Amino acid sequence: MQLKETFERVKRASKSLALLSDGQRNEILNAVADAIINNKVRILDANAQDLAKMSKDNPLYDRLQLTDSRLEGIASDMRNVATLPTPLGHITKQRTLPNGLRLCRVSVPFGVIGMIYEARPNVTFDVFSLCFKSGNACVLKGGKDADCSNREEVALIHEILEKYGVSPDVVALLPATHEATGEMLNAVGYVDLCIPRGGRKLIDFVRDTARVPVIETGAGVVNTYFDEEGDLGMGKAIINNAKTRRVSVCNALDCLLIHESRLPDLPALCEKMAEKNVIIYADEKAFAALSGKYPYLEHATEDSFGTEFMDYKLAIKTVASLDEALDHIDANGSGHSESIITMNEATARKFQAHVDAACVYWNVPTSFTDGAQFGLGAEIGISTQKLGPRGPMALEEICTYKWLIEGEGQTRP
Repeated sequence: MQLKETFERVKRASKSLALLSDGQRNEILNAVADAIINNKVRILDANAQDLAKMSKDNPLYDRLQLTDSRLEGIASDMRNVATLPTPLGHITKQRTLPNGLRLCRVSVPFGVIGMIYEARPNVTFDVFSLCFKSGNACVLKGGKDADCSNREEVALIHEILEKYGVSPDVVALLPATHEATGEMLNAVGYVDLCIPRGGRKLIDFVRDTARVPVIETGAGVVNTYFDEEGDLGMGKAIINNAKTRRVSVCNALDCLLIHESRLPDLPALCEKMAEKNVIIYADEKAFAALSGKYPYLEHATEDSFGTEFMDYKLAIKTVASLDEALDHIDANGSGHSESIITMNEATARKFQAHVDAACVYWNVPTSFTDGAQFGLGAEIGISTQKLGPRGPMALEEICTYKWLIEGEGQTRP
């Protein structure tokens, strides 16, 4: 294992984080946030090198791009994380047994968290802030598309850590190679938890290959159902926001399900999306309703449904009932985020009870599936699995616990 020495250093450094107080961690996070703002030019220059290698037509270009305002947002999120209560040392269970033993279950860091992600340089800062606040060291494996950005960001973090006398080994960035991914996934005894953040292909590879524990995140095939009792004005705003706010993120809308009785309203529901040149792949009934009334219209195929587009593309399927919409989501959703637009509470409650997803919305766009929007600070990813964390993962979700047992010399009979 060529990176064994790196993993050993991170594991060793992770122990030192326990010696820092929450106040010290917060001070360092605020210092890194200040450094992001004070070194914007340096970070943006590195990001420009990455952007120069990618076509602007690539859907991932938006994810890759850093700007002044995005760096301001990243720094603000980091400062926000510093204001949050520490997730460590929380007593989650406590009892005294009949024999006098005192049991206490307390929250503690995982230790070393490995993060694998693609063309998203903001994730570097987000993961650092959440891991550092929760007492975890982190091993980062970014994609080659963002390598210049990631290396500049980690260099900046290391400078601040060294300034405060903290080992820079609590954050390590691996080479942007497939071999490095494989070594991380096999770093048993060094990496306590691995979190992949990216498309389905990456997540499937990590799950199928890893020998270290994994939490699946990210892949989002997102549906919204416009019910027969949906409000037209509300629907227009929700659908447009869910689809066009940022098409490359995992909470973006991929498929609109519409009740057949509302097909006459479909042109109005879609008209705002034409301003962003959204290509619509419509089934036969929806195609007929939009024909001549929407400029970027194509016939849907079987592949149009169950696809995470990450682009200005949307599938539309007509359904005859709520049950048919639920069946479609069961067959094509990814367990990430689903939404219903309706004024009928009974219909909405049935939808929320039936849909098997981490986040289920009623009259709200799925674009709100985000740790910061949920009041969690930044997020390390959106978990789509059921074992362990589910939905936006922030500070509490990257902690585990241990039992502390105290007595006066009791022995077991």
